[in-house]
Amino acid sequence: MTDRILFAWIGRTDLKAVRGEAKTGVGPICQAARACQYSMIHLLSDFEPDEAESFVKWLGGEVRTKIQLHLVKLSSPINFGEIYQGVVAVLNQLTSTNGEVTYHLSPGTPAMQSVWILLAKTTHPARLIQSSPEAGVEEASIPFDISAEFIPQILQQSDRRISEIAQGSPSGVVQFGNIVHRSSVMKRVVEQAKRVAIHSVPVLIEGESGTGKELLARAIHRASPRSSKPFVTVNCGAIPLELVESEFFGHKKGSFTGAVMERKGHFETAEGGTLFLDEIGELPKPIQVKLLRTLQESEVTPVGSSDPRKIDVRVIAATNRTLIHEVSTGNFREDLFYRLAVAIIKLPPLREREGDVSLLIEKLLEQINQANAELGQKNKKISVAAKNLMLQHRWPGNVRELVNTIQRAAIWSDGDSIGLDVMREAILLPTGSDGDGSVMDCPIEGGVQLEALMSNVARHYLKKALNHTNGNKTRAAELLGLGSYQTLTNWIEKYRVEN
Repeated sequence: MTDRILFAWIGRTDLKAVRGEAKTGVGPICQAARACQYSMIHLLSDFEPDEAESFVKWLGGEVRTKIQLHLVKLSSPINFGEIYQGVVAVLNQLTSTNGEVTYHLSPGTPAMQSVWILLAKTTHPARLIQSSPEAGVEEASIPFDISAEFIPQILQQSDRRISEIAQGSPSGVVQFGNIVHRSSVMKRVVEQAKRVAIHSVPVLIEGESGTGKELLARAIHRASPRSSKPFVTVNCGAIPLELVESEFFGHKKGSFTGAVMERKGHFETAEGGTLFLDEIGELPKPIQVKLLRTLQESEVTPVGSSDPRKIDVRVIAATNRTLIHEVSTGNFREDLFYRLAVAIIKLPPLREREGDVSLLIEKLLEQINQANAELGQKNKKISVAAKNLMLQHRWPGNVRELVNTIQRAAIWSDGDSIGLDVMREAILLPTGSDGDGSVMDCPIEGGVQLEALMSNVARHYLKKALNHTNGNKTRAAELLGLGSYQTLTNWIEKYRVEN
């Protein structure tokens, strides 16, 4: 006979049944336990231990089934993340759930019901039941369209948080303390940003993609007298050419095809606050002219209107180009450049931030672990060898690449430790890359795993030589200065190189 195992949260109706209160009957758990002969009942509870234990004792007198109580401490019975983690922790610690598993939806809060549905349809498949005094116990059939819409929405919550980390726009209030650093070059950048924050002058932030220009802009806004007003972000390179003027300055109803109502532009939306113009170097020349006038006159004229409107907005612009060079090549207006560049802050690439990579790895892993914990996943840690490999990498995509690499490694790692092989797969190298290119410049403050480092170098050039010679070991040995076919074979076996 197949084992039947029931899982349920203890609900308030179940506790009322113990006290024999009217209209509650025996409660949903006892009703389900009587309707089907279960070999084991696992009950989860966030009530006081004495209440939960009293219910278990009472239920034991009502049904002849083994019962196990799992106390789960929740800050709130509707905290989805904590409920998910608590349930998954219980399921993962049990090794004897190979029979027919059933989740009871009726007891507990709607958030608890949602978690059962999510688990049953994804990582921990199970049968779902529900019960009521009128209808009795029945199987709960969740329609496909509900599952298809509900489950991805829940799963994407942690992904959105990770995306925010990668984009440099974490939720909550962004302060200069959110900028993780200890390098002298970044200390100078933060100090410059603090000094300029208290003034309302325009700021131009230059830096490679992924260096955290928006994060710095948000910190400047938060430290400014405008902190209580809006912070509006505009990606200048993502606006269709025909809509740029309307997006910035707004439009009147009927001013063009599709203008079915009056609309405020980004400048008016940011009134009193800060307008962050990301990738400003992408703006077309005609809009550069109008933007210059707006900054000079502190007023906008909506499309279709002849009446200018006064505005009070601070502009922080950002670009991954060297804007003065764009001026010299004629791609950017000189007068607009000098209007924007009252204060210029140059964000260094990650490869120039000595000592920051190790610190960022720890902080970003902590944030990613927190986000993934809402899906019941275990916290990950990075092995010494894997971290050493990360310290060798040049990170051309800067902090954004670092975040994405850690997330990939966390997903691909089966255990709670991210090892060297997983990290090697997670770090993306361009086709034809010669490797890290920084083997002689590894930061020593985080420790160097010399044996792993030498293995990486040997494995890289063994593979490269074999690829270049189409697997001809004699020729590959000559290229590597190993002298003989047999010596090369020994190296291939030692470093476990597939050929």
